[in-house]
Amino acid sequence: MAKRKGKSRRRVKGWQERLAGGEDVESMHGHQRLAPPAVKLPPRELEAGSEALDDLVRVEGMVVGQFPGGALVRTDQRVLQCNIAKTFRAPPTATALAVGDIVTVALAPQQVSREHQQSDKVRSDGMILSRQPRRTALARPQPRSGKRRDEYDTKPFEKVIAANMDLLLIVAATRQPPLRHGLIDRYLIIAQRGEMDSLLVLNKIDLGLPQPKIIEEFAAMGLESIACSALTGEGLDDLRNRLAGRRSVMAGASGVGKSTLINALVPAAEAAVGSIRAADERGRHTTTSVSVYDLPEGGLILDTPGIRELALRLDPAELPWFFPEFIPFAQQCRFRDCTHTHEPGCEVARAAEADELPRRRYESYLRLLETLEG
Repeated sequence: MAKRKGKSRRRVKGWQERLAGGEDVESMHGHQRLAPPAVKLPPRELEAGSEALDDLVRVEGMVVGQFPGGALVRTDQRVLQCNIAKTFRAPPTATALAVGDIVTVALAPQQVSREHQQSDKVRSDGMILSRQPRRTALARPQPRSGKRRDEYDTKPFEKVIAANMDLLLIVAATRQPPLRHGLIDRYLIIAQRGEMDSLLVLNKIDLGLPQPKIIEEFAAMGLESIACSALTGEGLDDLRNRLAGRRSVMAGASGVGKSTLINALVPAAEAAVGSIRAADERGRHTTTSVSVYDLPEGGLILDTPGIRELALRLDPAELPWFFPEFIPFAQQCRFRDCTHTHEPGCEVARAAEADELPRRRYESYLRLLETLEG
C-alpha cells in the first residue's frame, strides 16, 4: 500500500484529534463544504463518436475568440464555448482556426438542470465540426519547431491572424512612433496575398500633419489614406463611413494608437491603451490577442496585437508583382526575368534613378528582395 504523503497524514490526524476531543462534526469549519460536482457536456474523450453527433442540432457561427482546445463561436443568438471535435479536419499548411472563421457547431444536448449549468465551470456548449473555406486571410509565415517539424515537408506554414475580412486597416502614426514605410509595404503585400482591400489610417495628426508628398506617394501606389486623430476626433467621421457595414481588421506597429482608435470608434469597447517608450519612441503591446468589436454603424472591426517585425515568405520572382507601379517600366526591360537590381537595360532601375518612380519604393523593393533571397 502506498505511503500517505505528509499533508494528507496531518489532515487525517487533525480530524482524529478533534473527533476524540468530542467536537461536533457539524461545527468543524476548518474545511469548506464540498462543492456540487461539475458537469461537463460532453467529456472531451467522447467527442469522436460521429454516430452520436448526427442527432445533435447544428448551427453556423463565427469564431470570435480562442482558448486551448476550443474556441468561442458567435451565432445569431449567443456566444458558444465550444470544444473541437476529433473529426474536425483542416489543411495542415495553415492555422486550423482563426478569428473570423465560419464554422459548423453541433450543440450539446441540454441534459442538466439550470442549477447544474450555473455551477459547471468546464461545460461545453457544443463541438466545432467543420470550417468553411476562407474567403480572405490575414496571415504571416510561422516556422515549425520541435516534434511538429518535418524535414521533408517544404510547404510553408502560415499563422492566420484573421479570416474572412473585407478590409485591412493599416494604422500608422505620423510621429511617436515615426512612420515606418517598410512595414506598410509589407502589410500591403500581405493584404494582396490574402485578397483583402487596404486602407491606410494615419493616426495622431494632433501631433503633426502628414507631409503632402507622403500622401501623394501612397495615392500613386493605389493606396487610399485617411488622416485622423483618435484623441481629438478629427477625421473619424470619414473613417466611420468607410467601415460601415464591412468586416475590417486593424493592424499596425505597437504604439500607433490602434486601441485608442478602437475606443473612439466603439465607445463601449474599453480597449487597453499603452504608452510610448521615451528611449526609442516605440510602443508597448497593449493588445495580446485578436479582439472583436461591433461597430455602431454596422459591421465589425478586429484589433490585432501590435508587431514590430513582419516576416514574408514568397518566391523572390513573385515580388515585383506586388509593386504595380513597376509594371509599365518592367515591360521594357531588356531581360524578361530581370530582377531590377543589377541587370543592364533595366528600365525600373533607370526610372527610379530619374525619379520617374518613387525612389523610396524602389529601395524598399531592394530590401525586401535581399531578405527573401537571404
